[in-house]
Amino acid sequence: MATPLVLHPDRALPADPATRDVARRLYAATRSLPLVCMHGHVEAQVLADDTPFPDPARLLVVPDHYVTRMLVSQGIRLEDLGVPRRDGGAVETDPRAIWRRLCANWHLFRGTPSRYWLEHELSEVFGVRTQPSADTADDIYDQLAIKLSDPDFRPRALLRRFNIELISTTDPATSDLRHHTRLREDGLGEQVIPTFRPDAVVHVTHEGWAERIEELGGLTGVDTSDYPGFLDALRRQREAFVLAGALATDHGHLGTDTTPLDDAEAARIYAAAFEGKVTQDEAEAFAGHMLFVMAGMSCEDGLVMQLHPGVRRDHHDGIHRAFGPDKGFDIPVAAEFTRGLRPLLNEFGHHPNFRLVLFTVDETVYSRELAPLAGAYPSVRLGAPWWFLDSPDGMRRFRELATETAGFYNTSGFVDDTRAFASIPARHDLARRIDAGYLARLVTEHRLTEDEAVETAVDLAYHLPRIAYRRPRNP
Repeated sequence: MATPLVLHPDRALPADPATRDVARRLYAATRSLPLVCMHGHVEAQVLADDTPFPDPARLLVVPDHYVTRMLVSQGIRLEDLGVPRRDGGAVETDPRAIWRRLCANWHLFRGTPSRYWLEHELSEVFGVRTQPSADTADDIYDQLAIKLSDPDFRPRALLRRFNIELISTTDPATSDLRHHTRLREDGLGEQVIPTFRPDAVVHVTHEGWAERIEELGGLTGVDTSDYPGFLDALRRQREAFVLAGALATDHGHLGTDTTPLDDAEAARIYAAAFEGKVTQDEAEAFAGHMLFVMAGMSCEDGLVMQLHPGVRRDHHDGIHRAFGPDKGFDIPVAAEFTRGLRPLLNEFGHHPNFRLVLFTVDETVYSRELAPLAGAYPSVRLGAPWWFLDSPDGMRRFRELATETAGFYNTSGFVDDTRAFASIPARHDLARRIDAGYLARLVTEHRLTEDEAVETAVDLAYHLPRIAYRRPRNP
């Protein structure tokens, strides 16, 4: 007999009965609030085209590196999960076979946030009432396929159903923003906005860097063959993003060095990169310099700067060559913020037009570095637990380690980080439950009144993300 899929109403709430009772009331105050999704990776084209999702596997398995990562760790090949190869090599094309592999290995996800998100998606979004398993895989697949053929399950319909008030995409600096233009024409320009991601043009040793620089020049009509032209093109493209509704930039760096270079040295490294003669040390120095430069540009145009350091991208060379980036082989490394960010914060940390949202996957810096920085500099906010840490216990640890020094109001509230569109409400639901539990403990310990806890829970879920990204009122 199939095991029922039943979501307990108290899931992720505290086990202690007295604390749980308070947490239930706090969660009730936030559960129906609109979603503010200021840090996502849903493609703008998905919402612009509004075509039906193709099948259950390509919606819930193939694009979700949280899911594929776990399966690969147990010996299942990415090819067998339908992940396309760069070289056009053979991969599994039968979505039902891919779905069966997930369901047959459902036990691997016990205790993981992926299990929480997937169960929420299956039950709350698609109405599935049985646990995935080898025996139930085909039946669940058929249920999902029927739902995905229904117009009520197309991307824009789900945008409304999920109660997403504001969602940002993450777009490369070389994006022509044509999909956002279509969204604006369809009346969604205030709801779906771009985010400027310049990584591919500031990391000069990245694959295809010269080609991206040429694209940037073509988009902006600027000669980017020299460093001054490069900076001019960046300013023009940022302006295009602002006109398209962007509120933020997004920067993925291995480290946090923000030491500025003098113009002559920056120009020399830029020129050396075109000649293929740049060293790794020079490339890293240029990337750190560009963080400093981007902070200055944010003071000019008001875009909130998001920084995501501390991840060694594409740890396995063979996987990267065969499948490209973002396939589950990005591994955290120790992060350092205090020294690295000092040049940037010395220059811009008190600038009235500057805002810096810091993320980390290194929990050791929460109380030692990040909370003290956010608790001192008016420009700094702490981003929500990200990637490996957007889990029940990871979120609890974040509140415990950061709140005493930074407080609640030097954080960004919850902003999800997902490519899996259908998991967005699940991620926000989990964050609201964890925050309700943390606040409930403060109430039962007589450190907050319940009225204060309700107000704080609502702020964390809704108001703080809008304030952190400088959109405090509804459009």
